[in-house]
Amino acid sequence: MAYKNYTKEQSSIHVDEGQQFTITIKKMGINGEGIGYYQRKLVFVPGALPSEKVRVEVEEDLYKFIRAKLVEVLVKSKDRIKPVDDYANSVGGFELENLAYPAQLEYKNQVISDSLAKFEPAGYRKYKILPPIGMDNPVGYRNKATFQLREQDGKVIAGLYKHRSHEVVDLQTSALQYPLVMKIMRGVVQMIDNLHIPVYNEDQNSGIIKTLVVRVAKATNEAQITFITQSQKLLKKHQLIEQIQADFPEVVSIMQNVNPGKTSLVWGDQMIHLAGKESIVEEINGLKFDLSARAFLQVNSFMTPTLYQEAFKALDLKGDEKLVDAYSGVGTIGLSLANKVREVRGMDIIAESVHDANINAVKNGITNAIYEVGEAEKLLPAWLADGFKPSALVVDPPRTGLADPLIDAILESMPKKFVYISCNPSTLARDLVKLTEKYVVEYIQSVDIMPQTSRVECVVKFRRK
Repeated sequence: MAYKNYTKEQSSIHVDEGQQFTITIKKMGINGEGIGYYQRKLVFVPGALPSEKVRVEVEEDLYKFIRAKLVEVLVKSKDRIKPVDDYANSVGGFELENLAYPAQLEYKNQVISDSLAKFEPAGYRKYKILPPIGMDNPVGYRNKATFQLREQDGKVIAGLYKHRSHEVVDLQTSALQYPLVMKIMRGVVQMIDNLHIPVYNEDQNSGIIKTLVVRVAKATNEAQITFITQSQKLLKKHQLIEQIQADFPEVVSIMQNVNPGKTSLVWGDQMIHLAGKESIVEEINGLKFDLSARAFLQVNSFMTPTLYQEAFKALDLKGDEKLVDAYSGVGTIGLSLANKVREVRGMDIIAESVHDANINAVKNGITNAIYEVGEAEKLLPAWLADGFKPSALVVDPPRTGLADPLIDAILESMPKKFVYISCNPSTLARDLVKLTEKYVVEYIQSVDIMPQTSRVECVVKFRRK
Protein backbone atom coordinates (compact mmCIF):
# COMPACT_ATOMS: atom_id res chain seq x y z
CA MET A 1 0.00 0.00 0.00
CA ALA A 2 1.49 3.34 -1.02
CA TYR A 3 1.39 6.38 1.22
CA LYS A 4 2.18 8.96 -1.47
CA ASN A 5 -1.25 10.61 -1.17
CA TYR A 6 -1.21 11.30 2.57
CA THR A 7 -1.42 14.93 3.69
CA LYS A 8 -0.20 16.98 6.64
CA GLU A 9 -3.81 17.12 7.80
CA GLN A 10 -3.92 13.30 7.93
CA SER A 11 -0.64 13.10 9.85
CA SER A 12 -2.00 15.57 12.40
CA ILE A 13 -4.78 13.14 13.39
CA HIS A 14 -3.89 11.41 16.66
CA VAL A 15 -5.52 8.60 18.63
CA ASP A 16 -4.68 6.96 21.95
CA GLU A 17 -3.53 3.38 22.45
CA GLY A 18 -6.55 1.35 23.54
CA GLN A 19 -9.03 3.77 21.95
CA GLN A 20 -11.86 2.06 20.05
CA PHE A 21 -13.78 3.27 17.01
CA THR A 22 -15.79 1.93 14.09
CA ILE A 23 -14.58 2.01 10.45
CA THR A 24 -15.48 0.46 7.09
CA ILE A 25 -12.78 -1.63 5.38
CA LYS A 26 -12.13 -0.40 1.85
CA LYS A 27 -9.54 -2.91 0.62
CA MET A 28 -6.75 -5.29 1.66
CA GLY A 29 -3.06 -4.43 1.85
CA ILE A 30 -0.09 -6.38 0.55
CA ASN A 31 0.26 -8.17 3.90
CA GLY A 32 -3.38 -9.31 3.95
CA GLU A 33 -4.59 -6.73 6.46
CA GLY A 34 -7.83 -4.81 6.07
CA ILE A 35 -7.43 -1.10 5.32
CA GLY A 36 -9.90 1.62 6.28
CA TYR A 37 -9.81 5.27 7.32
CA TYR A 38 -10.32 7.10 10.60
CA GLN A 39 -10.87 10.79 9.86
CA ARG A 40 -8.91 10.38 6.60
CA LYS A 41 -5.98 8.59 8.32
CA LEU A 42 -5.11 5.06 7.17
CA VAL A 43 -5.94 2.24 9.59
CA PHE A 44 -4.48 -1.26 9.19
CA VAL A 45 -6.54 -4.08 10.75
CA PRO A 46 -5.35 -7.72 10.47
CA GLY A 47 -8.27 -10.10 10.00
CA ALA A 48 -10.70 -7.50 8.63
CA LEU A 49 -12.08 -7.93 5.09
CA PRO A 50 -13.20 -5.48 2.38
CA SER A 51 -16.76 -4.08 2.74
CA GLU A 52 -16.90 -5.01 6.43
CA LYS A 53 -17.91 -2.57 9.13
CA VAL A 54 -15.71 -3.31 12.15
CA ARG A 55 -14.96 -2.07 15.62
CA VAL A 56 -11.23 -1.83 16.25
CA GLU A 57 -8.86 -0.98 19.08
CA VAL A 58 -5.77 1.15 18.54
CA GLU A 59 -2.46 -0.64 19.11
CA GLU A 60 -0.11 1.98 17.70
CA ASP A 61 -0.54 5.48 16.29
CA LEU A 62 2.20 6.26 13.79
CA TYR A 63 2.88 9.34 11.68
CA LYS A 64 1.23 8.09 8.49
CA PHE A 65 -1.13 5.39 9.72
CA ILE A 66 -2.73 3.59 12.66
CA ARG A 67 -2.26 -0.07 13.60
CA ALA A 68 -5.37 -1.56 15.20
CA LYS A 69 -6.69 -4.95 16.24
CA LEU A 70 -10.08 -6.30 15.29
CA VAL A 71 -12.53 -6.24 18.20
CA GLU A 72 -15.84 -7.04 16.50
CA VAL A 73 -17.21 -7.49 13.00
CA LEU A 74 -20.43 -5.49 12.84
CA VAL A 75 -21.22 -6.10 9.15
CA LYS A 76 -19.65 -9.25 7.66
CA SER A 77 -18.24 -9.75 4.18
CA LYS A 78 -19.95 -12.45 2.09
CA ASP A 79 -16.47 -13.97 1.70
CA ARG A 80 -15.78 -14.34 5.43
CA ILE A 81 -15.35 -17.94 6.63
CA LYS A 82 -14.27 -19.48 9.94
CA PRO A 83 -10.46 -19.90 10.10
CA VAL A 84 -9.21 -23.46 10.41
CA ASP A 85 -6.53 -22.40 12.90
CA ASP A 86 -7.54 -20.51 16.06
CA TYR A 87 -4.38 -18.38 15.94
CA ALA A 88 -4.84 -17.39 12.28
CA ASN A 89 -4.62 -13.65 12.97
CA SER A 90 -2.08 -13.87 15.80
CA VAL A 91 1.01 -15.04 13.89
CA GLY A 92 2.34 -14.58 10.38
CA GLY A 93 1.64 -17.05 7.60
CA PHE A 94 -2.11 -17.52 8.12
CA GLU A 95 -3.39 -14.05 7.15
CA LEU A 96 -6.14 -15.14 4.77
CA GLU A 97 -7.62 -18.14 6.57
CA ASN A 98 -10.85 -16.21 7.23
CA LEU A 99 -11.25 -15.37 3.51
CA ALA A 100 -12.98 -17.81 1.12
CA TYR A 101 -10.46 -19.36 -1.26
CA PRO A 102 -11.84 -17.93 -4.55
CA ALA A 103 -11.64 -14.47 -2.97
CA GLN A 104 -8.05 -15.18 -1.89
CA LEU A 105 -7.09 -15.80 -5.51
CA GLU A 106 -8.81 -12.59 -6.63
CA TYR A 107 -6.98 -10.68 -3.90
CA LYS A 108 -3.60 -12.01 -5.02
CA ASN A 109 -4.09 -10.89 -8.60
CA GLN A 110 -5.24 -7.51 -7.26
CA VAL A 111 -1.97 -7.22 -5.31
CA ILE A 112 -0.10 -7.66 -8.61
CA SER A 113 -2.21 -4.95 -10.27
CA ASP A 114 -1.79 -2.56 -7.31
CA SER A 115 2.00 -3.06 -7.30
CA LEU A 116 2.18 -2.28 -11.01
CA ALA A 117 0.08 0.85 -10.50
CA LYS A 118 2.42 2.00 -7.74
CA PHE A 119 5.67 1.68 -9.75
CA GLU A 120 4.20 2.28 -13.25
CA PRO A 121 6.58 0.26 -15.46
CA ALA A 122 6.25 0.94 -19.18
CA GLY A 123 2.91 -0.20 -20.60
CA TYR A 124 1.68 -1.63 -17.30
CA ARG A 125 -1.97 -0.76 -17.97
CA LYS A 126 -1.97 -3.16 -20.91
CA TYR A 127 -0.28 -6.11 -19.18
CA LYS A 128 -2.16 -9.35 -19.55
CA ILE A 129 -2.65 -10.67 -15.99
CA LEU A 130 -3.97 -14.21 -16.40
CA PRO A 131 -6.44 -15.87 -14.00
CA PRO A 132 -4.56 -17.34 -11.01
CA ILE A 133 -3.91 -21.07 -10.73
CA GLY A 134 -4.99 -22.31 -7.30
CA MET A 135 -5.01 -25.59 -5.35
CA ASP A 136 -7.90 -28.03 -5.35
CA ASN A 137 -7.49 -28.44 -1.58
CA PRO A 138 -5.55 -25.43 -0.23
CA VAL A 139 -4.39 -26.91 3.10
CA GLY A 140 -1.78 -29.39 4.36
CA TYR A 141 0.78 -28.31 1.80
CA ARG A 142 3.80 -26.90 3.67
CA ASN A 143 6.75 -29.30 3.49
CA LYS A 144 8.84 -27.43 6.05
CA ALA A 145 8.29 -25.95 9.53
CA THR A 146 10.76 -23.63 11.25
CA PHE A 147 9.52 -23.24 14.82
CA GLN A 148 11.08 -21.27 17.68
CA LEU A 149 11.52 -23.19 20.95
CA ARG A 150 10.96 -21.54 24.33
CA GLU A 151 9.91 -22.52 27.85
CA GLN A 152 6.49 -21.41 29.07
CA ASP A 153 4.98 -22.32 32.45
CA GLY A 154 7.64 -25.00 32.91
CA LYS A 155 6.98 -26.69 29.54
CA VAL A 156 8.77 -26.53 26.19
CA ILE A 157 6.66 -24.87 23.50
CA ALA A 158 7.30 -24.54 19.76
CA GLY A 159 5.76 -22.16 17.29
CA LEU A 160 5.93 -18.79 15.56
CA TYR A 161 6.29 -15.25 16.81
CA LYS A 162 3.17 -13.26 17.61
CA HIS A 163 2.76 -10.24 15.30
CA ARG A 164 5.40 -7.55 15.90
CA SER A 165 6.79 -9.28 18.98
CA HIS A 166 9.20 -11.97 20.12
CA GLU A 167 6.50 -13.79 22.04
CA VAL A 168 6.24 -17.35 20.73
CA VAL A 169 2.74 -18.73 20.10
CA ASP A 170 2.66 -22.48 20.74
CA LEU A 171 1.36 -24.18 17.58
CA GLN A 172 0.02 -27.56 18.64
CA THR A 173 -1.58 -27.97 15.22
CA SER A 174 -1.34 -26.31 11.83
CA ALA A 175 -3.78 -26.88 9.00
CA LEU A 176 -1.22 -25.62 6.49
CA GLN A 177 1.62 -27.99 7.37
CA TYR A 178 2.05 -31.38 5.74
CA PRO A 179 0.70 -33.79 8.43
CA LEU A 180 4.00 -35.69 8.87
CA VAL A 181 5.84 -32.41 9.48
CA MET A 182 3.61 -31.59 12.45
CA LYS A 183 3.65 -35.16 13.75
CA ILE A 184 7.46 -35.11 13.90
CA MET A 185 7.60 -31.54 15.22
CA ARG A 186 5.27 -32.19 18.15
CA GLY A 187 6.90 -35.54 18.92
CA VAL A 188 10.42 -34.12 19.04
CA VAL A 189 9.34 -31.11 21.13
CA GLN A 190 7.87 -33.54 23.66
CA MET A 191 11.15 -35.50 23.70
CA ILE A 192 13.12 -32.29 24.38
CA ASP A 193 10.72 -31.49 27.24
CA ASN A 194 10.92 -34.99 28.71
CA LEU A 195 14.74 -35.02 28.55
CA HIS A 196 14.91 -31.55 30.15
CA ILE A 197 17.18 -30.21 27.42
CA PRO A 198 17.46 -26.43 27.96
CA VAL A 199 15.80 -24.32 25.25
CA TYR A 200 16.64 -20.74 24.38
CA ASN A 201 15.81 -17.87 26.72
CA GLU A 202 16.03 -14.71 24.64
CA ASP A 203 15.99 -12.29 27.58
CA GLN A 204 18.95 -13.99 29.23
CA ASN A 205 20.56 -15.16 25.96
CA SER A 206 20.88 -18.61 27.54
CA GLY A 207 19.78 -22.17 26.86
CA ILE A 208 20.73 -24.48 24.01
CA ILE A 209 18.08 -25.17 21.34
CA LYS A 210 16.74 -22.04 19.67
CA THR A 211 14.86 -23.38 16.68
CA LEU A 212 13.64 -26.72 15.36
CA VAL A 213 13.38 -27.23 11.59
CA VAL A 214 11.48 -30.20 10.14
CA ARG A 215 11.32 -30.82 6.39
CA VAL A 216 9.59 -33.70 4.58
CA ALA A 217 10.05 -34.78 0.97
CA LYS A 218 6.57 -35.48 -0.41
CA ALA A 219 7.61 -37.99 -3.07
CA THR A 220 9.86 -40.17 -0.89
CA ASN A 221 8.39 -39.45 2.59
CA GLU A 222 11.94 -38.88 3.85
CA ALA A 223 12.21 -36.39 6.71
CA GLN A 224 15.04 -34.25 8.02
CA ILE A 225 15.39 -32.60 11.43
CA THR A 226 17.75 -29.71 12.14
CA PHE A 227 18.39 -28.39 15.65
CA ILE A 228 19.54 -24.76 15.59
CA THR A 229 21.56 -24.20 18.76
CA GLN A 230 23.47 -21.54 20.67
CA SER A 231 26.73 -23.50 20.54
CA GLN A 232 28.07 -26.89 19.47
CA LYS A 233 26.94 -28.29 22.82
CA LEU A 234 23.72 -30.33 22.67
CA LEU A 235 22.92 -31.98 26.00
CA LYS A 236 21.61 -35.58 25.96
CA LYS A 237 22.24 -35.65 22.21
CA HIS A 238 22.57 -39.43 21.97
CA GLN A 239 19.39 -40.12 23.95
CA LEU A 240 17.49 -37.64 21.78
CA ILE A 241 18.74 -39.17 18.53
CA GLU A 242 17.91 -42.70 19.71
CA GLN A 243 14.35 -41.69 20.59
CA ILE A 244 13.84 -39.92 17.25
CA GLN A 245 15.09 -42.92 15.29
CA ALA A 246 12.92 -45.29 17.33
CA ASP A 247 9.71 -43.24 17.05
CA PHE A 248 10.10 -41.76 13.56
CA PRO A 249 11.65 -44.13 10.99
CA GLU A 250 10.82 -41.51 8.34
CA VAL A 251 13.57 -39.28 9.77
CA VAL A 252 16.63 -40.26 7.73
CA SER A 253 18.71 -37.12 8.38
CA ILE A 254 19.45 -35.35 11.68
CA MET A 255 21.54 -32.18 11.57
CA GLN A 256 22.64 -29.39 13.90
CA ASN A 257 23.22 -25.77 12.96
CA VAL A 258 25.15 -23.46 15.28
CA ASN A 259 23.86 -19.87 15.48
CA PRO A 260 25.17 -18.17 18.64
CA GLY A 261 23.83 -15.07 20.36
CA LYS A 262 20.91 -12.73 19.70
CA THR A 263 20.35 -12.38 15.97
CA SER A 264 17.50 -11.90 13.53
CA LEU A 265 18.99 -14.61 11.30
CA VAL A 266 17.59 -18.13 11.70
CA TRP A 267 20.67 -19.96 10.40
CA GLY A 268 24.30 -19.82 11.49
CA ASP A 269 27.34 -20.71 9.40
CA GLN A 270 28.34 -24.02 11.04
CA MET A 271 26.55 -27.27 10.18
CA ILE A 272 27.13 -30.49 12.16
CA HIS A 273 25.99 -33.91 10.90
CA LEU A 274 24.43 -35.80 13.81
CA ALA A 275 22.90 -38.97 12.34
CA GLY A 276 21.64 -40.62 9.15
CA LYS A 277 22.24 -38.96 5.79
CA GLU A 278 23.18 -35.31 5.27
CA SER A 279 20.25 -34.74 2.92
CA ILE A 280 16.83 -36.05 1.93
CA VAL A 281 15.59 -36.80 -1.58
CA GLU A 282 12.64 -35.12 -3.29
CA GLU A 283 11.32 -35.84 -6.80
CA ILE A 284 10.10 -33.07 -9.12
CA ASN A 285 9.19 -33.42 -12.80
CA GLY A 286 10.69 -36.90 -12.93
CA LEU A 287 14.08 -35.93 -11.47
CA LYS A 288 15.52 -36.68 -8.04
CA PHE A 289 16.94 -33.85 -5.94
CA ASP A 290 19.12 -34.04 -2.84
CA LEU A 291 18.10 -31.42 -0.28
CA SER A 292 20.58 -30.44 2.40
CA ALA A 293 19.34 -28.64 5.50
CA ARG A 294 19.87 -25.06 4.30
CA ALA A 295 18.97 -25.64 0.66
CA PHE A 296 16.01 -23.69 -0.68
CA LEU A 297 12.97 -25.50 -2.04
CA GLN A 298 9.48 -24.09 -2.60
CA VAL A 299 7.39 -24.91 0.48
CA ASN A 300 4.46 -26.31 -1.50
CA SER A 301 5.44 -29.67 -3.00
CA PHE A 302 1.99 -30.04 -4.57
CA MET A 303 2.10 -26.80 -6.59
CA THR A 304 5.84 -26.51 -7.32
CA PRO A 305 5.59 -28.68 -10.47
CA THR A 306 2.76 -26.43 -11.71
CA LEU A 307 4.83 -23.29 -11.07
CA TYR A 308 7.79 -24.74 -12.94
CA GLN A 309 5.66 -25.97 -15.84
CA GLU A 310 4.33 -22.42 -16.26
CA ALA A 311 7.91 -21.14 -16.33
CA PHE A 312 8.91 -23.78 -18.87
CA LYS A 313 5.92 -22.91 -21.04
CA ALA A 314 6.84 -19.24 -20.93
CA LEU A 315 10.47 -19.96 -21.91
CA ASP A 316 9.34 -21.91 -25.00
CA LEU A 317 12.72 -23.59 -25.49
CA LYS A 318 13.75 -25.08 -28.83
CA GLY A 319 16.84 -27.10 -27.88
CA ASP A 320 19.80 -24.94 -28.84
CA GLU A 321 19.66 -22.35 -26.04
CA LYS A 322 22.36 -21.46 -23.50
CA LEU A 323 20.30 -21.12 -20.32
CA VAL A 324 21.19 -19.23 -17.14
CA ASP A 325 19.42 -20.46 -13.98
CA ALA A 326 19.79 -17.55 -11.54
CA TYR A 327 19.07 -18.03 -7.81
CA SER A 328 19.11 -21.72 -8.60
CA GLY A 329 18.77 -23.39 -5.21
CA VAL A 330 19.44 -27.10 -5.69
CA GLY A 331 18.92 -26.84 -9.46
CA THR A 332 15.26 -27.79 -9.61
CA ILE A 333 14.51 -25.44 -12.52
CA GLY A 334 17.70 -25.61 -14.56
CA LEU A 335 18.17 -29.37 -14.30
CA SER A 336 14.53 -29.93 -15.27
CA LEU A 337 15.30 -28.00 -18.47
CA ALA A 338 18.73 -29.47 -19.19
CA ASN A 339 17.41 -31.92 -21.79
CA LYS A 340 15.73 -29.05 -23.64
CA VAL A 341 18.79 -26.78 -24.05
CA ARG A 342 22.41 -26.94 -25.16
CA GLU A 343 23.87 -25.75 -21.86
CA VAL A 344 22.80 -24.71 -18.33
CA ARG A 345 24.77 -22.41 -16.04
CA GLY A 346 23.41 -21.62 -12.61
CA MET A 347 24.37 -19.86 -9.40
CA ASP A 348 23.33 -19.47 -5.78
CA ILE A 349 24.88 -17.79 -2.74
CA ILE A 350 24.36 -20.83 -0.47
CA ALA A 351 27.30 -23.21 -0.95
CA GLU A 352 25.32 -26.25 0.23
CA SER A 353 22.65 -25.59 -2.41
CA VAL A 354 25.25 -25.35 -5.18
CA HIS A 355 26.88 -28.55 -3.98
CA ASP A 356 23.47 -30.24 -4.05
CA ALA A 357 22.77 -28.88 -7.55
CA ASN A 358 25.98 -30.31 -8.99
CA ILE A 359 25.42 -33.64 -7.21
CA ASN A 360 21.84 -33.68 -8.52
CA ALA A 361 23.11 -33.18 -12.07
CA VAL A 362 25.36 -36.23 -11.71
CA LYS A 363 22.66 -38.35 -10.04
CA ASN A 364 20.22 -37.60 -12.86
CA GLY A 365 22.79 -38.26 -15.61
CA ILE A 366 22.88 -34.60 -16.70
CA THR A 367 26.19 -33.58 -18.27
CA ASN A 368 25.43 -30.14 -19.73
CA ALA A 369 24.80 -28.24 -16.46
CA ILE A 370 27.19 -26.57 -14.03
CA TYR A 371 26.47 -24.52 -10.91
CA GLU A 372 28.70 -22.00 -9.11
CA VAL A 373 28.64 -20.33 -5.71
CA GLY A 374 28.16 -16.58 -5.92
CA GLU A 375 25.80 -13.67 -6.35
CA ALA A 376 23.96 -13.55 -9.66
CA GLU A 377 24.75 -9.83 -9.97
CA LYS A 378 28.48 -10.64 -9.89
CA LEU A 379 28.66 -13.96 -11.74
CA LEU A 380 26.55 -13.06 -14.77
CA PRO A 381 28.65 -9.96 -15.60
CA ALA A 382 31.81 -12.08 -15.11
CA TRP A 383 30.49 -14.74 -17.49
CA LEU A 384 29.61 -12.06 -20.03
CA ALA A 385 33.13 -10.61 -19.74
CA ASP A 386 34.51 -14.10 -20.48
CA GLY A 387 32.50 -14.25 -23.68
CA PHE A 388 29.55 -16.36 -22.53
CA LYS A 389 26.29 -15.05 -24.02
CA PRO A 390 23.07 -16.60 -22.72
CA SER A 391 20.14 -16.96 -25.08
CA ALA A 392 17.67 -17.91 -22.32
CA LEU A 393 17.37 -16.76 -18.72
CA VAL A 394 15.18 -17.72 -15.78
CA VAL A 395 15.43 -15.81 -12.48
CA ASP A 396 13.78 -16.87 -9.23
CA PRO A 397 15.06 -14.30 -6.71
CA PRO A 398 14.22 -13.89 -3.01
CA ARG A 399 11.66 -11.31 -1.89
CA THR A 400 14.20 -8.50 -2.29
CA GLY A 401 14.06 -8.96 -6.08
CA LEU A 402 16.91 -8.35 -8.53
CA ALA A 403 19.99 -6.30 -7.69
CA ASP A 404 20.67 -3.39 -10.05
CA PRO A 405 23.98 -4.85 -11.37
CA LEU A 406 22.11 -8.00 -12.42
CA ILE A 407 19.43 -5.97 -14.21
CA ASP A 408 22.22 -4.07 -15.98
CA ALA A 409 23.82 -7.37 -17.04
CA ILE A 410 20.47 -8.66 -18.31
CA LEU A 411 19.93 -5.51 -20.36
CA GLU A 412 23.48 -5.76 -21.69
CA SER A 413 23.25 -9.42 -22.74
CA MET A 414 19.58 -9.23 -23.81
CA PRO A 415 18.76 -12.96 -23.80
CA LYS A 416 16.01 -13.61 -26.31
CA LYS A 417 14.03 -15.78 -23.89
CA PHE A 418 13.54 -14.43 -20.39
CA VAL A 419 11.24 -15.50 -17.53
CA TYR A 420 11.03 -13.95 -14.06
CA ILE A 421 9.55 -16.05 -11.22
CA SER A 422 8.59 -13.59 -8.49
CA CYS A 423 7.49 -14.11 -4.88
CA ASN A 424 6.98 -10.39 -4.24
CA PRO A 425 4.87 -8.26 -6.60
CA SER A 426 6.29 -5.03 -5.13
CA THR A 427 9.91 -5.76 -5.97
CA LEU A 428 8.82 -7.31 -9.28
CA ALA A 429 7.03 -4.10 -10.26
CA ARG A 430 10.07 -2.07 -9.19
CA ASP A 431 12.39 -4.24 -11.31
CA LEU A 432 10.05 -3.99 -14.30
CA VAL A 433 10.65 -0.23 -14.46
CA LYS A 434 14.19 -0.87 -15.71
CA LEU A 435 13.59 -4.19 -17.46
CA THR A 436 10.86 -2.72 -19.68
CA GLU A 437 13.39 -0.32 -21.18
CA LYS A 438 14.32 -3.20 -23.48
CA TYR A 439 11.69 -5.89 -22.83
CA VAL A 440 7.92 -6.12 -23.22
CA VAL A 441 5.84 -8.05 -20.67
CA GLU A 442 3.77 -10.58 -22.62
CA TYR A 443 1.81 -11.82 -19.61
CA ILE A 444 1.87 -12.47 -15.86
CA GLN A 445 0.61 -15.81 -14.55
CA SER A 446 0.13 -16.18 -10.79
CA VAL A 447 0.36 -19.62 -9.16
CA ASP A 448 -0.86 -20.01 -5.58
CA ILE A 449 2.15 -21.58 -3.90
CA MET A 450 1.11 -20.41 -0.40
CA PRO A 451 -2.68 -20.55 0.11
CA GLN A 452 -4.14 -18.91 3.22
CA THR A 453 -1.26 -16.39 3.24
CA SER A 454 -0.76 -13.01 1.59
CA ARG A 455 2.25 -14.31 -0.38
CA VAL A 456 1.93 -14.06 -4.16
CA GLU A 457 4.00 -16.08 -6.65
CA CYS A 458 3.90 -15.34 -10.35
CA VAL A 459 5.61 -16.09 -13.65
CA VAL A 460 6.41 -13.20 -16.01
CA LYS A 461 7.06 -13.88 -19.69
CA PHE A 462 9.13 -11.27 -21.56
CA ARG A 463 10.00 -10.64 -25.17
CA ARG A 464 12.65 -8.29 -26.46
CA LYS A 465 11.54 -4.98 -27.91
